[in-house]
Amino acid sequence: MMAHTPRSPQQKGRGHIGGVTQRRGRLEAISSANLTRRWGVILAGGDGIRLRPLTRFICGDDRPKQFCPLLGDSSLIQEARQRAERSIHPDQILYSVTRAHQDYYVRDLADRRSQRVVQPGNRGTAPAILSTLLCISQMDPDAIVAILPCDHYYSEESAFTSALESAFAIAEKRTESIVLLGAKPKAPEVEYGWIELGDSVVGSHPGAFHVRGFQEKPPLPVAERLLRSGSLWNTFVMVGHVGAFLDMAVASVPGLLEALRSASFLLGSDSETRIAEWLYDMIVPTDFSRHVLSPGARRLVTMPLGEVEWNDLGDPDRVLSTLLSTGRDVPKWAVQWRRETKVKRHRDQRMSMAVA
Repeated sequence: MMAHTPRSPQQKGRGHIGGVTQRRGRLEAISSANLTRRWGVILAGGDGIRLRPLTRFICGDDRPKQFCPLLGDSSLIQEARQRAERSIHPDQILYSVTRAHQDYYVRDLADRRSQRVVQPGNRGTAPAILSTLLCISQMDPDAIVAILPCDHYYSEESAFTSALESAFAIAEKRTESIVLLGAKPKAPEVEYGWIELGDSVVGSHPGAFHVRGFQEKPPLPVAERLLRSGSLWNTFVMVGHVGAFLDMAVASVPGLLEALRSASFLLGSDSETRIAEWLYDMIVPTDFSRHVLSPGARRLVTMPLGEVEWNDLGDPDRVLSTLLSTGRDVPKWAVQWRRETKVKRHRDQRMSMAVA
């Protein structure tokens, strides 16, 4: 059994969750019962290798992208936190982080120490997600959980919030299903995962579909077929009962789940939850989308975000194109990066021609 899990708002004695004086915006309109059962997991443990040249250029160090202010004055994890808190009580959001990034996450999450679940290393998205789900299941076996990556851009935050609310509503009724948000594709993208749509979900939210299958980073001809067929980009934003998530893991990665169940989660001196290092020495990297979602597709329901631009900020070109699409003033670092990148590409082309 786990030695420690973060305390819920009720355990912390911070008052009744449904109190209007403690709510802002959309939270005021959500019933106390529904809000109490809602939990969130923000995934912030990735290393951001592909984006490291850009984050080093902006910040002068090797911090991962989630701790870098790529699109404004706030870091991506701060933006993800604000996004989550529009639908979920701040005390019921856990943050999956990696110990190597401690210098960065302690600043952005200084007021959320007991809600930090610290991995000793990066072993992929499956251990990160399942460890936080196990923490939540001990505190609230009836929890409805939203899994939220922290490196996304949405052109209309209100549209995302509306879609997340719909996903919570579907998950409340379909206790054995996981609701996966999909983005309407603009191009045959080969770097994204794709969701193939099945039949409409009868009696559920309009626009909800069963999932027929997944295609992870398909070759161009397959991506073109998926685009023509009406498939969606996989945003990796998921909502479902904590038991439904864990049941999927039992069916697909039973060894990993059992290892996490049997491990001690340690309470650090600053009250954060830490996963034992020896455990991560034993497990292999495991991808949640490939190893859990794909085998469990029959449990999945998907719905589109709506008319909103979505972007996974995975490489420098994507970050720059997103900045240009926002209509905001382009920051000085972006102008300088584009200039230096253009010079470097020209130099590389000249060298290539000289060698040829």
